[in-house]
Amino acid sequence: MSFAGKVVFVTGAAQGMGRAIVSHFAAAGASVVAADINADAAAEAVAALGERGLALACNVSDPASVKAAFAAVDARFGRVDVVINSAGIGSVDAFLDTPDDNWMRVIGVNLTGSFLCCREGARLMQKCGAKGAIINVSSTAAMSGEGPSHYCASKAGVMGLTRSIARELAPSGIRVNTIVPGPTNTPMMAGIPDEWMQAMIKAIPLGRMCEPEEIARVAGFLASDDAGFITGQNIAVNGGMAFI
Repeated sequence: MSFAGKVVFVTGAAQGMGRAIVSHFAAAGASVVAADINADAAAEAVAALGERGLALACNVSDPASVKAAFAAVDARFGRVDVVINSAGIGSVDAFLDTPDDNWMRVIGVNLTGSFLCCREGARLMQKCGAKGAIINVSSTAAMSGEGPSHYCASKAGVMGLTRSIARELAPSGIRVNTIVPGPTNTPMMAGIPDEWMQAMIKAIPLGRMCEPEEIARVAGFLASDDAGFITGQNIAVNGGMAFI
């Protein structure tokens, strides 16, 4: 599957799913924009791509930062064809003990960040006439409720966002879908208590966690012409976990 001539914008590109997604599209010939709050790590992610790579420092929860990032993409490439919102954070907080700033921070990155990047990405797609693809990343926690309240709420919001804007953007030829991973072997999982981790793995019929590269391959499919009639969908990649 080739993405030669396409420009792919990836948030959370420095590590985990985002880094795997960058590598997948780079190998498929795309020009890749690695956007991350960690500018040095983003630059490392696309260092081997030469003119096909662009690293940007971007705080996805800040409207000005997101607008500046897409302005830089427009100035460098004049287009964007695929936007993938993989930036995400979590915090282990019991509901009654959740600090206000933790709630705002998780919602800000996971939900507001997805909204801002979808909006600016779609604006650039329409400007350049691209029939593009936007891919958001949610979580099985959005459906099961197993996890901190701010994380579950933010990821459920991403799924609703996808359904809404998929309808609105369809006349422009822009498709919007969500990948809904189960537990995935990323650095963010390092903060999960071991008893939670073991319980999650036990609930996966395939008996293991997902690997970031498996998410990247699904993103590649959803961004491709092979998925040309798929929009507004939430695609579960969870090893057979049942939604509760």
